[in-house]
Amino acid sequence: MSDVDLIGIGLTKFAKHDNKTSRDLLAEALQEAITTVDKGINIRKDIKALFVGYFTPSLYEHQSHYGPLITEWFGLTGIPAFRTESACASSSSALATGYFAVASGVYDIVMICGVEKMTSLDTSGVTDALSIAADDIFELGTGITFPGLFALMAQEYFGKYGGSWEDLQAVTLKNHYNGSLNPKAQFQAEISAIAEKIAIKKGVTFKDELDFLNSKYNPPVAYPLRLFDCSPISDGAAVAFLANSEISNRFTDRPLHIKGIGLSTDTLSIAGRDDLTTSKATLKAAYMAYKMAGITPKDIEIAEVHDCFTINEIILSESLGFFKKGTGLAMAQKGITKIIGDQPINTDGGLKSKGHPVGATGIAMVNELWEQLRGEAGERQVKDNPRIGLTCNVGGSNASSMVFIFERGTN
Repeated sequence: MSDVDLIGIGLTKFAKHDNKTSRDLLAEALQEAITTVDKGINIRKDIKALFVGYFTPSLYEHQSHYGPLITEWFGLTGIPAFRTESACASSSSALATGYFAVASGVYDIVMICGVEKMTSLDTSGVTDALSIAADDIFELGTGITFPGLFALMAQEYFGKYGGSWEDLQAVTLKNHYNGSLNPKAQFQAEISAIAEKIAIKKGVTFKDELDFLNSKYNPPVAYPLRLFDCSPISDGAAVAFLANSEISNRFTDRPLHIKGIGLSTDTLSIAGRDDLTTSKATLKAAYMAYKMAGITPKDIEIAEVHDCFTINEIILSESLGFFKKGTGLAMAQKGITKIIGDQPINTDGGLKSKGHPVGATGIAMVNELWEQLRGEAGERQVKDNPRIGLTCNVGGSNASSMVFIFERGTN
């Protein structure tokens, strides 16, 4: 097996893009990705295969057979192209597939894409589209949706380990602060700024940020989760290039080495699980990735984890081994997971503030590590020039989990 490097990556702004299709968004991300390849890349000459993660193009854009569509759009007709699907981890699935293709020696350079054009549907349509990532027979028939599934996880966590919704707002506040520093984020505002804007517009007063978050302007969605506990509906795309490590110096002297990879699954329905406060898929995927990388959780200096709902950042931070079981909420409250903390998590704002165009999320996480490990993250740059970072992208209610470990390299 060959070693594999990330040699360039690009990302659109996550937002509602009314006048752009998914292929337009991918073209925009591709243009940026090309500029990040330090020594240049000729995609028509260099790219040997394409892997694209898009969860439900047939529902959002009435489009399937998506691989050839994108090779045509990019002027790459003739190379093999594949669409991967693993719910919210669809582009991490593309990344894993592309990694295996290069590591096996079948291809030396590949392109990885992730995209979702969600705002083509209204909220009820998006809810229906997302629902197919749950168990149609044993979950959806009860009327539950993903906010409800993660609300059950929050209820069980509070019941087992203590804490409350108010404590959970440490994640909301942190990720909105981080998002305010990220020009690609959908919500580029701290909670205090959002509260101030609403206070002026509505002629009301809030004592503090928590008072705002506990008001009618942050309505309940599924107890105990409220609106600001949930990631938004988003459009966006990301594109990355992977190369065999033996030739990556043709493209950059500062690649990111893929040091470890772990993939796993759990039951699709949460009814089949004996503990809703742990992601067993993540436990196993993380173990595999740490073992392959030859490191422990203590070696991870920055992490991007799947905070589709605020409670999931806590659950995953424990399942990844960063904190002991039942202590993740307290660690967030103490500021350990802030940019300036000892274990920075979701420095780009996470799904909560950056946005969650489902198929683009996994590669977007990698984009943040690219900037952080190369010292290019600007105001949100983590201290002490981090060398090793991790992404954990899950699908559905943590039914799939994909963990990647990256290390800053030199050629």
